[in-house]
Amino acid sequence: MPSGLVALLDDISVIAKAAAASVDDVGAGIAKAGSKAAGVVIDDAAVTPSYVTDFTPDRELPVIWAIAKGSLFNKLVILLPVALLLSQFLPWAITPLLMIGGAYLAFEGAEKVLEKLGGAKHGETLEDKPTDVAAFEKARISGAVRTDMILSAEIMAIALAEVADQTFVGRAVILALVGVVITVMVYGAVALIVKMDDIGLHLTKKDSAAAQGTGRGLLRAMPILLAVLSIVGTVAMLWVGGGIILHGTEELGFGTLAHLAHDAQHAVAHATGSLGGVLGWLTYAVLSAIVGLVLGGVIAFAVHLVAKARGKTAH
Repeated sequence: MPSGLVALLDDISVIAKAAAASVDDVGAGIAKAGSKAAGVVIDDAAVTPSYVTDFTPDRELPVIWAIAKGSLFNKLVILLPVALLLSQFLPWAITPLLMIGGAYLAFEGAEKVLEKLGGAKHGETLEDKPTDVAAFEKARISGAVRTDMILSAEIMAIALAEVADQTFVGRAVILALVGVVITVMVYGAVALIVKMDDIGLHLTKKDSAAAQGTGRGLLRAMPILLAVLSIVGTVAMLWVGGGIILHGTEELGFGTLAHLAHDAQHAVAHATGSLGGVLGWLTYAVLSAIVGLVLGGVIAFAVHLVAKARGKTAH
């Protein structure tokens, strides 16, 4: 009996150690995957506020919440099962699908550049003076969730690549947690950015001179911040889209452009000493954005040409 009890305690100890190791593996996997996807997270946070402009203050948080729910649906209900199944049975299909998403992002970014240069506006999310507020809100949310799908797919793909050595269940748990944590971070930051003017207005009504000064500063900073985010969001679409294309062509064996970009990155990094890491990365990001702009411009031209031939407006 004592020996049996000792054996049982030993078994429990082994199981407990295995469980602890699994928890550690999941935690390490989440940290690794989340850090690798940080660049796309920044892009997502920069792009989303542009979809919440032109609403009355009482509708801003509900719109953000609706987009956040759509983002969670994208990640957990659509992308997570697809990513797991593809990684298990069709790993070769991940790169082409990501490239399609990258081309879409490049197209969206190029559209915005063309509009800034004086081109006509296209798409529901770009209407300046909505006549049907409910339809306008629905269109904005739909457009934001569509864009989020591409960015979320990239986040999940990056995370998946970083935890490919985990078990099927381990990959599922890590990807689900990464999806939830990143969504909360992104849309929490977006909510804070969008409500900054309301916070500033509230502070200006306080008795404290310091609070009033802070409030006035927030109110003055808000239009500048939104303008900067609009630019960053457009650049992010081109940068991420072009980067996906460069990486994808390299994966498929057509790596000339990617090799040139990497060579430029290494040359700048080598020539700039202590700033080499930052400037090298920036060089690759700029070249990725140029690739995205060229590809997106070609796609936009083709889409609008077809739409014009059909006598319709491209969306």
